[in-house]
Amino acid sequence: MSQPSLPTPPQQPTPQPEPNVQQQPSPVQSQAQTQLGTPPTATENNVSLVNVITAITTAVSPSQLNQQLKAFAPKEVRDVILASLLSDGQDPLSVLDIQANTLGILHILAARLHTTGAPNLPLEYLTEFCRKFVPEQARYAPERVTLLAIGIPLLAEAAGNLTLAIQPLFDLLTKYAPSLSHLTTIHPIFLKICVSTRHFTAALPVLAHPITTIDTSISDLHYNDSLVYHYAGGIVYAALKRWAEAQEFFEICACSSGSAAAAIQMEALKKLVLVQLIHEGKTTPPPKYIHPVLPRLFKGTPYSAFVNAYPDHRVELRSIAEGELVFTTEKTLGLVLQALERAPRWSIKKLTATYLTLHLSDIAHAVGIESVDEVRALIFDMIASSEISAQLSADGTVSFFDAPVTFEKADVDRVLAHAQEQAALLANLEREMARSKEYLTKAVKGKEESSWGAMDDDLADRLGPNLGWADDIGFA
Repeated sequence: MSQPSLPTPPQQPTPQPEPNVQQQPSPVQSQAQTQLGTPPTATENNVSLVNVITAITTAVSPSQLNQQLKAFAPKEVRDVILASLLSDGQDPLSVLDIQANTLGILHILAARLHTTGAPNLPLEYLTEFCRKFVPEQARYAPERVTLLAIGIPLLAEAAGNLTLAIQPLFDLLTKYAPSLSHLTTIHPIFLKICVSTRHFTAALPVLAHPITTIDTSISDLHYNDSLVYHYAGGIVYAALKRWAEAQEFFEICACSSGSAAAAIQMEALKKLVLVQLIHEGKTTPPPKYIHPVLPRLFKGTPYSAFVNAYPDHRVELRSIAEGELVFTTEKTLGLVLQALERAPRWSIKKLTATYLTLHLSDIAHAVGIESVDEVRALIFDMIASSEISAQLSADGTVSFFDAPVTFEKADVDRVLAHAQEQAALLANLEREMARSKEYLTKAVKGKEESSWGAMDDDLADRLGPNLGWADDIGFA
Protein backbone atom coordinates (compact mmCIF):
# COMPACT_ATOMS: atom_id res chain seq x y z
CA MET A 1 0.00 0.00 0.00
CA SER A 2 1.52 3.28 -1.05
CA GLN A 3 1.96 6.12 1.42
CA PRO A 4 1.19 9.77 0.67
CA SER A 5 4.32 11.85 0.28
CA LEU A 6 5.35 15.44 0.34
CA PRO A 7 4.58 17.19 -2.94
CA THR A 8 7.60 18.26 -4.91
CA PRO A 9 8.49 21.86 -4.04
CA PRO A 10 8.07 24.36 -6.89
CA GLN A 11 11.08 24.17 -9.20
CA GLN A 12 13.08 27.35 -9.45
CA PRO A 13 15.19 28.20 -12.54
CA THR A 14 18.61 26.66 -12.08
CA PRO A 15 21.46 29.04 -12.90
CA GLN A 16 24.00 27.59 -15.33
CA PRO A 17 27.35 26.92 -13.69
CA GLU A 18 30.31 28.83 -14.94
CA PRO A 19 32.95 26.86 -16.82
CA ASN A 20 35.49 24.98 -14.65
CA VAL A 21 33.42 25.75 -11.50
CA GLN A 22 32.12 22.71 -9.66
CA GLN A 23 28.90 23.23 -7.66
CA GLN A 24 28.91 21.94 -4.07
CA PRO A 25 25.79 20.16 -2.86
CA SER A 26 24.03 21.57 0.21
CA PRO A 27 24.08 19.57 3.47
CA VAL A 28 20.48 18.52 2.95
CA GLN A 29 21.16 17.45 -0.64
CA SER A 30 24.21 15.50 0.49
CA GLN A 31 22.06 13.71 3.06
CA ALA A 32 19.48 12.96 0.41
CA GLN A 33 22.11 11.53 -1.96
CA THR A 34 23.54 9.41 0.81
CA GLN A 35 20.12 8.14 1.83
CA LEU A 36 18.45 7.75 -1.53
CA GLY A 37 21.26 7.81 -4.08
CA THR A 38 19.61 10.74 -5.89
CA PRO A 39 18.57 14.29 -4.99
CA PRO A 40 15.28 14.39 -3.04
CA THR A 41 12.23 14.10 -5.26
CA ALA A 42 8.61 13.44 -4.36
CA THR A 43 7.59 9.85 -4.96
CA GLU A 44 4.80 7.90 -3.37
CA ASN A 45 7.12 5.94 -1.10
CA ASN A 46 9.51 8.75 -0.24
CA VAL A 47 8.75 9.91 3.30
CA SER A 48 12.30 10.36 4.59
CA LEU A 49 13.17 13.07 7.09
CA VAL A 50 15.56 14.55 4.52
CA ASN A 51 12.69 15.36 2.20
CA VAL A 52 10.72 16.80 5.12
CA ILE A 53 13.63 19.15 5.85
CA THR A 54 13.85 20.04 2.16
CA ALA A 55 10.16 20.92 2.12
CA ILE A 56 10.61 23.08 5.22
CA THR A 57 13.57 25.00 3.82
CA THR A 58 12.09 25.54 0.35
CA ALA A 59 8.47 26.29 1.28
CA VAL A 60 7.08 29.57 0.04
CA SER A 61 3.68 29.33 1.76
CA PRO A 62 3.33 28.57 5.50
CA SER A 63 -0.23 27.38 4.94
CA GLN A 64 0.85 24.92 2.25
CA LEU A 65 3.80 23.75 4.34
CA ASN A 66 1.54 23.12 7.32
CA GLN A 67 -0.75 20.96 5.20
CA GLN A 68 2.24 19.04 3.85
CA LEU A 69 3.63 18.38 7.33
CA LYS A 70 0.22 17.14 8.49
CA ALA A 71 -0.22 14.73 5.56
CA PHE A 72 3.18 13.50 4.34
CA ALA A 73 2.81 10.16 6.16
CA PRO A 74 0.19 8.18 8.09
CA LYS A 75 -0.58 9.68 11.47
CA GLU A 76 0.88 6.78 13.45
CA VAL A 77 4.35 7.21 11.92
CA ARG A 78 4.39 10.91 11.08
CA ASP A 79 5.61 12.09 14.48
CA VAL A 80 8.13 9.24 14.65
CA ILE A 81 9.71 10.53 11.44
CA LEU A 82 9.62 14.15 12.63
CA ALA A 83 11.21 13.18 15.95
CA SER A 84 14.10 11.24 14.41
CA LEU A 85 17.65 12.24 13.48
CA LEU A 86 19.15 12.33 10.00
CA SER A 87 20.83 9.17 8.72
CA ASP A 88 24.30 10.32 9.79
CA GLY A 89 23.10 11.16 13.30
CA GLN A 90 22.86 14.91 12.69
CA ASP A 91 20.06 16.73 14.48
CA PRO A 92 17.74 18.29 11.85
CA LEU A 93 17.28 21.28 14.15
CA SER A 94 20.93 22.17 13.51
CA VAL A 95 20.24 22.84 9.81
CA LEU A 96 17.11 24.92 10.38
CA ASP A 97 16.86 28.60 11.32
CA ILE A 98 14.41 29.43 14.09
CA GLN A 99 13.01 32.57 12.46
CA ALA A 100 13.07 31.41 8.85
CA ASN A 101 11.75 27.92 9.64
CA THR A 102 9.54 28.48 12.70
CA LEU A 103 6.65 26.36 11.44
CA GLY A 104 8.78 23.37 10.53
CA ILE A 105 10.72 23.48 13.79
CA LEU A 106 7.43 23.72 15.68
CA HIS A 107 6.25 20.45 14.13
CA ILE A 108 9.57 18.78 14.96
CA LEU A 109 9.63 20.03 18.57
CA ALA A 110 6.05 18.96 19.24
CA ALA A 111 6.80 15.51 17.83
CA ARG A 112 10.03 15.08 19.77
CA LEU A 113 8.45 16.12 23.07
CA HIS A 114 5.68 13.55 22.77
CA THR A 115 7.32 10.59 21.01
CA THR A 116 8.62 7.74 23.13
CA GLY A 117 12.32 7.11 22.57
CA ALA A 118 12.87 10.39 20.72
CA PRO A 119 16.34 11.98 20.85
CA ASN A 120 16.99 14.26 23.79
CA LEU A 121 15.90 17.84 23.28
CA PRO A 122 18.11 20.42 25.03
CA LEU A 123 16.03 22.72 27.20
CA GLU A 124 18.33 25.57 26.14
CA TYR A 125 17.27 25.15 22.51
CA LEU A 126 13.60 25.09 23.49
CA THR A 127 14.09 28.27 25.53
CA GLU A 128 15.79 29.97 22.57
CA PHE A 129 12.98 28.91 20.23
CA CYS A 130 10.31 30.36 22.52
CA ARG A 131 12.23 33.63 22.60
CA LYS A 132 12.91 33.97 18.86
CA PHE A 133 10.13 32.18 16.95
CA VAL A 134 7.91 34.01 14.45
CA PRO A 135 4.32 33.97 15.79
CA GLU A 136 2.75 34.57 12.38
CA GLN A 137 4.14 31.23 11.21
CA ALA A 138 3.29 29.38 14.42
CA ARG A 139 -0.38 30.41 14.21
CA TYR A 140 -0.82 28.14 11.20
CA ALA A 141 -0.47 25.16 13.57
CA PRO A 142 -2.20 26.03 16.88
CA GLU A 143 -2.50 22.37 17.85
CA ARG A 144 1.30 22.00 17.66
CA VAL A 145 1.70 25.10 19.84
CA THR A 146 -0.52 23.43 22.44
CA LEU A 147 1.61 20.28 22.30
CA LEU A 148 4.74 22.39 22.70
CA ALA A 149 3.28 24.18 25.73
CA ILE A 150 2.33 20.84 27.30
CA GLY A 151 5.78 19.40 26.62
CA ILE A 152 7.81 22.25 28.11
CA PRO A 153 6.87 21.46 31.75
CA LEU A 154 7.42 17.76 31.11
CA LEU A 155 10.94 18.47 29.84
CA ALA A 156 11.67 20.76 32.79
CA GLU A 157 10.34 18.16 35.21
CA ALA A 158 12.56 15.52 33.60
CA ALA A 159 15.49 17.88 34.19
CA GLY A 160 14.57 17.96 37.88
CA ASN A 161 13.48 21.59 38.07
CA LEU A 162 9.93 22.53 37.08
CA THR A 163 10.80 26.21 37.57
CA LEU A 164 12.80 26.05 34.32
CA ALA A 165 9.50 25.90 32.43
CA ILE A 166 8.32 29.33 33.56
CA GLN A 167 10.46 31.56 31.32
CA PRO A 168 9.99 29.64 28.04
CA LEU A 169 6.24 29.37 28.66
CA PHE A 170 6.07 33.10 29.39
CA ASP A 171 7.97 33.91 26.19
CA LEU A 172 5.82 31.52 24.17
CA LEU A 173 2.61 33.02 25.55
CA THR A 174 3.52 36.67 25.17
CA LYS A 175 4.85 36.24 21.61
CA TYR A 176 2.23 33.84 20.29
CA ALA A 177 -0.94 35.65 21.42
CA PRO A 178 -1.82 38.70 19.28
CA SER A 179 -2.36 40.46 22.61
CA LEU A 180 -2.35 39.32 26.24
CA SER A 181 -6.13 39.78 26.22
CA HIS A 182 -6.39 36.86 23.76
CA LEU A 183 -6.96 33.61 25.66
CA THR A 184 -4.80 30.73 24.40
CA THR A 185 -4.18 27.17 25.52
CA ILE A 186 -0.83 28.38 26.87
CA HIS A 187 -2.51 30.57 29.52
CA PRO A 188 -3.80 27.83 31.85
CA ILE A 189 -0.61 25.77 31.48
CA PHE A 190 1.59 28.75 32.36
CA LEU A 191 -0.58 29.76 35.33
CA LYS A 192 -0.65 26.21 36.68
CA ILE A 193 3.15 25.99 36.58
CA CYS A 194 3.44 29.33 38.42
CA VAL A 195 1.12 28.00 41.13
CA SER A 196 2.76 24.57 41.35
CA THR A 197 6.22 26.12 41.76
CA ARG A 198 4.91 28.93 44.02
CA HIS A 199 6.33 31.58 41.68
CA PHE A 200 3.20 33.67 41.99
CA THR A 201 4.64 37.01 40.94
CA ALA A 202 5.78 35.54 37.62
CA ALA A 203 2.12 35.31 36.61
CA LEU A 204 1.25 38.95 37.36
CA PRO A 205 2.27 40.46 33.97
CA VAL A 206 -0.15 38.04 32.27
CA LEU A 207 -2.96 38.35 34.83
CA ALA A 208 -2.85 42.13 34.56
CA HIS A 209 -4.56 41.89 31.16
CA PRO A 210 -8.21 40.81 31.41
CA ILE A 211 -9.31 38.25 28.84
CA THR A 212 -11.54 39.90 26.26
CA THR A 213 -10.93 37.86 23.09
CA ILE A 214 -11.29 34.17 22.29
CA ASP A 215 -10.15 33.19 18.80
CA THR A 216 -10.27 29.47 18.10
CA SER A 217 -8.52 29.97 14.78
CA ILE A 218 -5.22 30.66 16.57
CA SER A 219 -5.69 28.36 19.58
CA ASP A 220 -7.59 25.09 19.91
CA LEU A 221 -9.42 26.23 23.02
CA HIS A 222 -11.91 24.36 25.16
CA TYR A 223 -14.32 25.73 27.75
CA ASN A 224 -12.22 24.30 30.58
CA ASP A 225 -9.16 26.31 29.50
CA SER A 226 -10.88 29.50 30.64
CA LEU A 227 -12.01 27.89 33.91
CA VAL A 228 -8.52 26.64 34.78
CA TYR A 229 -6.89 29.95 33.85
CA HIS A 230 -9.19 32.05 36.04
CA TYR A 231 -9.13 29.53 38.90
CA ALA A 232 -5.32 29.52 38.90
CA GLY A 233 -5.32 33.32 38.64
CA GLY A 234 -7.52 33.48 41.74
CA ILE A 235 -5.06 31.27 43.61
CA VAL A 236 -2.15 33.50 42.58
CA TYR A 237 -3.88 36.67 43.79
CA ALA A 238 -5.07 35.01 47.03
CA ALA A 239 -1.55 33.79 47.78
CA LEU A 240 -0.33 37.37 47.35
CA LYS A 241 -3.23 38.63 49.53
CA ARG A 242 -4.61 40.74 46.70
CA TRP A 243 -8.15 39.92 47.72
CA ALA A 244 -10.13 42.08 45.30
CA GLU A 245 -8.43 40.53 42.25
CA ALA A 246 -8.69 37.03 43.74
CA GLN A 247 -12.40 37.54 44.25
CA GLU A 248 -12.83 38.65 40.64
CA PHE A 249 -10.99 35.66 39.19
CA PHE A 250 -12.72 33.08 41.38
CA GLU A 251 -16.09 34.61 40.48
CA ILE A 252 -15.35 34.41 36.75
CA CYS A 253 -14.48 30.74 37.13
CA ALA A 254 -17.38 29.81 39.40
CA CYS A 255 -20.03 31.75 37.49
CA SER A 256 -19.08 31.06 33.87
CA SER A 257 -22.24 29.76 32.25
CA GLY A 258 -22.41 26.32 30.73
CA SER A 259 -24.83 23.49 30.13
CA ALA A 260 -23.41 21.60 33.13
CA ALA A 261 -21.44 22.60 36.21
CA ALA A 262 -17.75 21.67 36.30
CA ALA A 263 -16.00 20.36 39.40
CA ILE A 264 -13.46 23.17 39.27
CA GLN A 265 -16.31 25.70 39.48
CA MET A 266 -17.39 24.25 42.81
CA GLU A 267 -13.83 24.58 44.10
CA ALA A 268 -13.72 28.17 42.88
CA LEU A 269 -17.03 28.94 44.63
CA LYS A 270 -15.70 27.64 47.96
CA LYS A 271 -12.58 29.77 47.69
CA LEU A 272 -14.65 32.74 46.50
CA VAL A 273 -16.78 32.88 49.66
CA LEU A 274 -13.71 32.55 51.90
CA VAL A 275 -11.97 35.39 50.07
CA GLN A 276 -15.11 37.51 50.41
CA LEU A 277 -15.16 36.90 54.17
CA ILE A 278 -11.51 37.94 54.45
CA HIS A 279 -11.86 40.97 52.21
CA GLU A 280 -15.36 42.25 53.03
CA GLY A 281 -16.46 40.44 56.17
CA LYS A 282 -19.50 38.98 54.43
CA THR A 283 -20.50 37.16 51.28
CA THR A 284 -22.48 38.57 48.39
CA PRO A 285 -25.12 36.62 46.44
CA PRO A 286 -23.71 35.03 43.28
CA PRO A 287 -24.84 36.40 39.90
CA LYS A 288 -28.09 35.02 38.51
CA TYR A 289 -26.27 33.40 35.61
CA ILE A 290 -24.34 30.99 37.87
CA HIS A 291 -25.29 27.38 37.25
CA PRO A 292 -28.15 26.69 39.73
CA VAL A 293 -26.70 23.38 40.90
CA LEU A 294 -23.63 25.06 42.40
CA PRO A 295 -25.40 27.11 45.14
CA ARG A 296 -27.55 24.09 46.00
CA LEU A 297 -24.52 21.86 46.44
CA PHE A 298 -22.70 24.57 48.39
CA LYS A 299 -25.45 24.75 51.03
CA GLY A 300 -24.67 21.20 52.09
CA THR A 301 -20.98 21.86 52.79
CA PRO A 302 -19.14 22.99 55.97
CA TYR A 303 -18.31 26.18 54.08
CA SER A 304 -21.97 27.19 54.25
CA ALA A 305 -22.06 26.62 58.02
CA PHE A 306 -18.88 28.68 58.38
CA VAL A 307 -20.42 31.54 56.39
CA ASN A 308 -23.63 31.47 58.46
CA ALA A 309 -21.69 31.77 61.73
CA TYR A 310 -19.38 34.54 60.48
CA PRO A 311 -18.16 36.84 62.02
CA ASP A 312 -19.80 37.04 65.45
CA HIS A 313 -19.95 33.41 66.65
CA ARG A 314 -16.24 32.85 67.17
CA VAL A 315 -16.59 29.69 69.25
CA GLU A 316 -18.73 28.06 66.58
CA LEU A 317 -16.39 29.27 63.84
CA ARG A 318 -13.38 27.76 65.58
CA SER A 319 -15.25 24.52 66.14
CA ILE A 320 -16.09 24.28 62.44
CA ALA A 321 -12.54 25.14 61.40
CA GLU A 322 -10.96 22.58 63.73
CA GLY A 323 -13.53 19.83 63.32
CA GLU A 324 -13.86 19.60 59.55
CA LEU A 325 -11.13 17.65 57.77
CA VAL A 326 -12.53 18.80 54.43
CA PHE A 327 -10.69 22.11 54.77
CA THR A 328 -7.39 20.26 54.95
CA THR A 329 -8.12 17.77 52.18
CA GLU A 330 -9.36 20.53 49.86
CA LYS A 331 -6.40 22.77 50.71
CA THR A 332 -8.53 25.67 51.92
CA LEU A 333 -7.51 25.59 55.59
CA GLY A 334 -5.18 28.55 55.11
CA LEU A 335 -8.03 30.72 53.85
CA VAL A 336 -10.33 29.49 56.63
CA LEU A 337 -7.78 30.40 59.31
CA GLN A 338 -7.24 33.85 57.81
CA ALA A 339 -10.99 34.44 57.78
CA LEU A 340 -11.17 33.26 61.39
CA GLU A 341 -8.32 35.59 62.38
CA ARG A 342 -10.11 38.58 60.83
CA ALA A 343 -13.51 37.80 62.34
CA PRO A 344 -13.05 40.07 65.42
CA ARG A 345 -12.14 42.99 63.15
CA TRP A 346 -15.35 42.63 61.19
CA SER A 347 -17.35 42.36 64.42
CA ILE A 348 -15.81 45.61 65.64
CA LYS A 349 -16.54 47.32 62.32
CA LYS A 350 -20.18 46.27 62.67
CA LEU A 351 -20.25 47.91 66.12
CA THR A 352 -19.09 51.23 64.64
CA ALA A 353 -22.26 51.33 62.54
CA THR A 354 -24.43 51.14 65.68
CA TYR A 355 -22.56 52.85 68.53
CA LEU A 356 -20.77 56.16 68.96
CA THR A 357 -18.91 55.12 72.12
CA LEU A 358 -18.19 51.81 73.79
CA HIS A 359 -15.94 50.68 76.61
CA LEU A 360 -13.21 48.18 75.85
CA SER A 361 -14.86 45.61 78.11
CA ASP A 362 -18.12 45.91 76.18
CA ILE A 363 -16.29 45.45 72.88
CA ALA A 364 -14.47 42.41 74.28
CA HIS A 365 -17.76 40.84 75.33
CA ALA A 366 -19.41 41.61 71.96
CA VAL A 367 -16.65 40.09 69.84
CA GLY A 368 -15.92 37.14 72.14
CA ILE A 369 -12.43 38.10 73.33
CA GLU A 370 -11.69 37.58 77.02
CA SER A 371 -8.66 39.85 77.33
CA VAL A 372 -9.27 43.62 77.37
CA ASP A 373 -5.59 44.18 76.57
CA GLU A 374 -6.00 42.08 73.42
CA VAL A 375 -8.97 44.20 72.39
CA ARG A 376 -7.01 47.41 73.06
CA ALA A 377 -4.13 46.19 70.84
CA LEU A 378 -6.63 45.23 68.14
CA ILE A 379 -8.31 48.65 68.24
CA PHE A 380 -4.95 50.42 67.95
CA ASP A 381 -4.00 48.22 64.99
CA MET A 382 -7.30 48.89 63.21
CA ILE A 383 -6.89 52.64 63.71
CA ALA A 384 -3.32 52.53 62.40
CA SER A 385 -4.40 50.60 59.29
CA SER A 386 -7.35 52.98 58.70
CA GLU A 387 -9.87 50.16 59.08
CA ILE A 388 -11.83 52.29 61.56
CA SER A 389 -11.81 55.93 62.68
CA ALA A 390 -11.80 56.05 66.46
CA GLN A 391 -10.21 57.54 69.56
CA LEU A 392 -9.31 55.63 72.73
CA SER A 393 -9.46 57.57 76.00
CA ALA A 394 -7.48 56.87 79.15
CA ASP A 395 -10.47 55.27 80.91
CA GLY A 396 -10.85 52.72 78.12
CA THR A 397 -13.71 54.36 76.25
CA VAL A 398 -13.60 54.10 72.48
CA SER A 399 -15.27 56.86 70.45
CA PHE A 400 -16.12 56.08 66.85
CA PHE A 401 -16.55 58.68 64.12
CA ASP A 402 -16.68 58.85 60.33
CA ALA A 403 -13.42 59.69 58.63
CA PRO A 404 -13.51 62.78 56.41
CA VAL A 405 -13.62 61.91 52.73
CA THR A 406 -11.30 63.91 50.50
CA PHE A 407 -10.63 63.62 46.79
CA GLU A 408 -7.80 65.06 44.80
CA LYS A 409 -8.52 66.26 41.28
CA ALA A 410 -5.97 63.78 39.98
CA ASP A 411 -7.88 60.95 41.67
CA VAL A 412 -11.13 62.01 40.04
CA ASP A 413 -9.49 62.33 36.64
CA ARG A 414 -7.93 58.91 36.99
CA VAL A 415 -11.24 57.28 37.91
CA LEU A 416 -13.03 59.01 35.03
CA ALA A 417 -10.35 57.98 32.54
CA HIS A 418 -10.58 54.38 33.72
CA ALA A 419 -14.38 54.46 33.44
CA GLN A 420 -14.17 55.84 29.91
CA GLU A 421 -11.63 53.18 28.95
CA GLN A 422 -13.86 50.41 30.30
CA ALA A 423 -16.93 51.87 28.59
CA ALA A 424 -15.12 51.93 25.24
CA LEU A 425 -13.94 48.36 25.79
CA LEU A 426 -17.46 47.15 26.57
CA ALA A 427 -18.89 48.97 23.56
CA ASN A 428 -16.31 47.31 21.32
CA LEU A 429 -17.07 43.89 22.80
CA GLU A 430 -20.79 44.41 22.22
CA ARG A 431 -20.18 45.31 18.59
CA GLU A 432 -18.01 42.24 18.11
CA MET A 433 -20.60 40.04 19.78
CA ALA A 434 -23.39 41.47 17.67
CA ARG A 435 -21.47 40.39 14.57
CA SER A 436 -20.92 36.87 15.90
CA LYS A 437 -23.02 34.35 13.98
CA GLU A 438 -22.48 31.84 16.78
CA TYR A 439 -23.79 34.24 19.42
CA LEU A 440 -26.82 35.18 17.37
CA THR A 441 -27.64 31.52 16.80
CA LYS A 442 -27.41 30.82 20.51
CA ALA A 443 -29.50 33.86 21.37
CA VAL A 444 -32.26 32.67 19.06
CA LYS A 445 -32.21 29.09 20.30
CA GLY A 446 -31.88 30.16 23.92
CA LYS A 447 -29.44 27.48 24.89
CA GLU A 448 -25.74 26.92 25.27
CA GLU A 449 -23.55 24.71 23.14
CA SER A 450 -23.55 21.18 24.45
CA SER A 451 -19.76 21.07 24.21
CA TRP A 452 -19.38 23.70 26.93
CA GLY A 453 -20.02 21.73 30.06
CA ALA A 454 -18.57 19.61 32.77
CA MET A 455 -14.89 18.95 33.24
CA ASP A 456 -13.66 16.50 30.64
CA ASP A 457 -10.73 14.14 30.28
CA ASP A 458 -9.03 16.52 27.82
CA LEU A 459 -8.12 18.83 30.71
CA ALA A 460 -5.67 16.35 32.23
CA ASP A 461 -4.01 15.84 28.86
CA ARG A 462 -3.50 19.58 28.40
CA LEU A 463 -1.96 20.16 31.82
CA GLY A 464 0.30 17.12 32.01
CA PRO A 465 0.16 14.02 34.20
CA ASN A 466 2.13 14.95 37.31
CA LEU A 467 1.66 18.66 37.83
CA GLY A 468 -0.43 19.01 40.99
CA TRP A 469 -1.47 22.21 42.72
CA ALA A 470 0.86 23.50 45.39
CA ASP A 471 -0.22 22.40 48.84
CA ASP A 472 -2.38 25.03 50.57
CA ILE A 473 -0.83 27.74 48.40
CA GLY A 474 0.81 29.98 50.97
CA PHE A 475 -2.51 30.87 52.62
CA ALA A 476 -1.41 30.09 56.13
